[in-house]
Amino acid sequence: MLDLAGTWLTPEDRQLLRQPEVGGLILFARNTESPAQVRELVRSVRALRPEMLIAIDQEGGRVQRLRREVLRLPALGRIAGCGAEDVAAVAEAAAWLMATEMLACGIDISFAPVLDLDHGRSQVIGDRSLGGDPQQVSRLARAYIDGLHQAGMAATGKHFPGHGWAEADSHTDLPVDERSEADIRQSDLQPFAALAPLLDGIMPAHVVYPAVDSLPAGFSRRWLQDILRAELGFEGVIFSDDLTMAGAHAVGDMAQRVDAALASGCDMLLVCNDRAAAEQALLHAQRIGMQPSLRAQRMLARRVVGLDYKAQPRWRQSVELVQGAGLL
Repeated sequence: MLDLAGTWLTPEDRQLLRQPEVGGLILFARNTESPAQVRELVRSVRALRPEMLIAIDQEGGRVQRLRREVLRLPALGRIAGCGAEDVAAVAEAAAWLMATEMLACGIDISFAPVLDLDHGRSQVIGDRSLGGDPQQVSRLARAYIDGLHQAGMAATGKHFPGHGWAEADSHTDLPVDERSEADIRQSDLQPFAALAPLLDGIMPAHVVYPAVDSLPAGFSRRWLQDILRAELGFEGVIFSDDLTMAGAHAVGDMAQRVDAALASGCDMLLVCNDRAAAEQALLHAQRIGMQPSLRAQRMLARRVVGLDYKAQPRWRQSVELVQGAGLL
């Protein structure tokens, strides 16, 4: 899964997207001016590759890539703390609204929900989390996942098995969570364990948990094969987090990162914000004969949303519910 520099496709972009090893495209704020522009960009991508998986991070709060002419949704932490009589219903409504807007733009998935616990330690997680209590996070995330599914969008939980304890930001450093395996299992792992049957995708953290493995979770067969697949029974898509992030450098150069992510069991590898690195990853994927993951096709949009979506009764009801909680 690669990215683009701007708001339209360049000849270089088109050449890259034609390569069969490229199965996905992720959009960032620099790619989004308005829903109409995003729809046109997606249309041009689909003209090249009809089955390309198109993703975005539209969590709400500070992580919302498309901001013009769409709802400015609250961070999950604000939902959890809104004090509404039925907070789960608010979470479901917010997820349905976000998914509906993104599907109307032609986007398949937003990488959501965040399942990390907020321990008051990680600034990169912070209010992106639904809280510090595993049961609350599981309950509200279940409602959020239901809202995504009802809208027609697959759900991706991140960042397995939990990024909330490690203080460093994996974009710029290699975070380490020094707790025992028992501590991790009793807290941060709980939402992933509870929701594994409902999640369509999971993104592991570029965090090292030395009590479990010396490798970051996204490169660890122990975490992804023994625990996530075999123990928790997860059968969906495993997305690597961005292989250009500092937390991924621990396993070597780009070719070594690709090999390690594939060996651990990742189905789709993200290489973003560095076109030279993306080209290196693609060349290596071609050298080793990397095959597209059949699992990834499960993440494509499950419902076509027309431009008249705001006329739907559910739209008005959902907006009123989130507004009533003081979140819009």
